[in-house]
Amino acid sequence: MNSLRLLLFLFFLPGLALGQINPFEYQEDKPPLMKNEWALGLNVHSAGWGLDFRRAKNLTVNKKRHYEIEAVNMKHPKEVRSVNPYFDNARSFFYGKQNTLTVLRLGYGRQNVLFNKAEKGGVEVRLNYTGGFSLGLAKPVYLNILYPTEFDREYMVIVEKYDPEKHYTDNIYGRAPFTEGITEIKPYPGAYAKFGLAFEYGSWDDDIRCIETGISFDAYGKEVPIMALTENSQFYFNFYINILYGRKW
Repeated sequence: MNSLRLLLFLFFLPGLALGQINPFEYQEDKPPLMKNEWALGLNVHSAGWGLDFRRAKNLTVNKKRHYEIEAVNMKHPKEVRSVNPYFDNARSFFYGKQNTLTVLRLGYGRQNVLFNKAEKGGVEVRLNYTGGFSLGLAKPVYLNILYPTEFDREYMVIVEKYDPEKHYTDNIYGRAPFTEGITEIKPYPGAYAKFGLAFEYGSWDDDIRCIETGISFDAYGKEVPIMALTENSQFYFNFYINILYGRKW
């Protein structure tokens, strides 16, 4: 009896299998493997913002390598925007800020695909880690300083490099143009590392639309003097969100 049941099962098995296949059912083709990609992004982090450019290449179906060039500004946590209360047209400034810090990063990284897109319009999840050279560029802050004239309640404005011994909230008229002090930039070489998760949601096979979130760490050989009236650091730890757009081919 058992042998008869087995024969009947094997006889009807092909028909049962074919019955599960609908020849008119839509089946999406697998997307072609794009070996190269580039992307340009806006980086917003817990101490400022910047721009990011990446060039990536597939090593395997689920692994990529990429090169990154990034430029971000880095603020001190105790920066507070101020304005001279005695003058209506005074420009704002950060009292006590000695230098503005811009960070240039050049790095190499890897991307591991954790979850592929289920279909067009889906989301691909990647694990990214990057590291490389970080160059901090400290530019002196210049301010518009008020000096009294021989006439009552009239002042002349002179552009000067910020000096905590001479400049106070009542004689600072505001920040000077950013180009002031650009020839006095001082470099601070160091290194950086980034670790994040990227969510790529482009609708087309050759389209990159990506949101990446993670942590970054910059370290320099000595303290970078951003503020004059408080402690500074040589280490910078930040959370970031990176919005990237680009192409694959």
